[in-house]
Amino acid sequence: MLDWAQNALTSAAPTHAIATDGVALCAAYEYCALITRDASKTFYLASGLLPDEKRRAARALYAFCRVTDNIVDESDADPAETRTILDGWRRQTLGAHPVLAPHNVQSFVALAWADARVRFHIPVGYAQQLIDGVARDLDSTRYRTFDELAAYSYGVASTVGLMAMHIIGFAGEHALPYAVKLGVALQITNILRDVGEDWGIGRLYLPCDDLAAFGLSEDDIAAGVRGSYDERWRAFMRFQIARNHQLYADAMPGIALLNAEGRFAISAASELYRAILTDIEAHDYDVFSRRSHIPMPSKVRRLPGIWWRSRTARV
Repeated sequence: MLDWAQNALTSAAPTHAIATDGVALCAAYEYCALITRDASKTFYLASGLLPDEKRRAARALYAFCRVTDNIVDESDADPAETRTILDGWRRQTLGAHPVLAPHNVQSFVALAWADARVRFHIPVGYAQQLIDGVARDLDSTRYRTFDELAAYSYGVASTVGLMAMHIIGFAGEHALPYAVKLGVALQITNILRDVGEDWGIGRLYLPCDDLAAFGLSEDDIAAGVRGSYDERWRAFMRFQIARNHQLYADAMPGIALLNAEGRFAISAASELYRAILTDIEAHDYDVFSRRSHIPMPSKVRRLPGIWWRSRTARV
C-alpha cells in the first residue's frame, strides 16, 4: 500500500486556476459544506478547526468523496451502467475545466473540488485511486483476509487522508505510512460499526478467515441481525477492535509531521472516530440493532484533551 501511495504522490497535480466567477465558486464551496454537515458530524466538526481556506478545501474533498460513494451505494442501475456513471463523474471531477451545469448540483461539488485541487496541488493519482476503490463495491462483497480488506480500505479511505495531507501541509514523504495506517483504521472502524447495515444491502466486509477462526459463519451474522449472538461474536469483536486500536496507535506519531495548524483537526477526526470502538464495547458488541456513535456533547468535552495531545505529538 505504501508503494501505491508513493506512486500517486508523483502523479500530476493541476496547476491552472479554474475559470469561473467568484459567486459561483463561493456557492459551490457552501454546497460542499452542507453535504459535509449533513453526512458527517465528526468530519464537519474536525474540519471546522482548520483555517478558512483549508476548511473549505477539506469539505470540498469530503463532498467529492461522498458523491463518489453515493454513485455506487445509491444506484438502482446494474453494475455496468453504474460503472459508466462513475466514469462520467471521474471525467467531470478530474478534468482541467469542470463545467457548472444548470440543475446539476453535483457540478457544484466538481467545481469546488477542482478549485481545491489547484490551490493545494493535490496529485490526481489519489483521486483516481479513490474512485477505483469505490468501484470495487460493484464487484466484491466479501473479503477473505484482513490484508485484502486493508487494501480495499486504502482505496476508499487512506486516499482521502493522503489528499487531506496536501490541504493541511506535511513534512515530506516519510509522513505517508502514517496517513495510510490512519485511513485503514478509520475505514475498519466504519466497517465494525456498520456490520448490520452492510449485511442489509448484501455486503460483508469482515475478513472471512477471521470469522472462521472464531467459529463464525455468515449464518451467525444473519442471526446477529435477528438479535441473537453469543460469546464467539464477542471474542471476534474484541480481537478486531484490539487490532484497530493498534492501527490508530501506529498512526498517531504522524500527527507531528503535519503542519501545526492542521494537527488539532486531524487528531480530532482520529480520536473521535476511535471513540466509536469504545462505544461498541460499551454496548456489548451489538452492531446489529444499533449504530454506534458519540453524542455531540461528548465530542466537545473531548476536544481540550485532543488539543493538548495534538500539541505534544512526537514521531
